[in-house]
Amino acid sequence: MTFDARAFRQALGSFPTGVAVVTAAPPEQHPLGITVNSFTSVSLDPPLVLWCLDRRSDRYHTFTKAPGYTISVLGTAHENVSSRLAKQGAHHLEGIELLPTELGPPALADALAIFECAAEAAHEGGDHAILVGRVLRFAMREAGAPLVFFRGRYGALAASSG
Repeated sequence: MTFDARAFRQALGSFPTGVAVVTAAPPEQHPLGITVNSFTSVSLDPPLVLWCLDRRSDRYHTFTKAPGYTISVLGTAHENVSSRLAKQGAHHLEGIELLPTELGPPALADALAIFECAAEAAHEGGDHAILVGRVLRFAMREAGAPLVFFRGRYGALAASSG
C-alpha cells in the first residue's frame, strides 16, 4: 500500500487552525515575516511556544539562526497580510502596519496577541524544523475575531463578547 501524501495533507486541513505571522530582524537587514498556522503553546513554566518552518523555505536560515522572533496572532483584518507573507519571496514587511517591540522584530498592529520570544530550541521534524521560543513579553487585545485556516481557505470564528 502506498502512502498518498496529497490526501494526507488534505486530511490535515480538516483541523482548523489559527494563523500567525512570525517576524525576525536579521542583522543589518530589514525585518522579515512568514505566515504560520502551526503555532501552539508548549509550557506555562517556563513560558514556551512552538511553531514549525518548512526546511525548503527561502526564510529557513533567517528564522533558524535568529536569536529571537515576534509572533503576532492574526485577526480577520489580516487576511491579505497572511496571504502575502505565506508566499515564497514575499517576506518584506513594507506597507504593513507594525508596532516596535523591545526584542527588535516588529509585531503586526492590531494583532489579537503578540509574543516576543527568545529562541530556545530547534528540532528536526521531517521536512520541517520545530522552533521553540521562550516568551519574554506578551500582550493581547480583548476584542477581535481570529483568522482561521480550514481546508485550504481562510475563515473566521465569532468574536467573544466577554
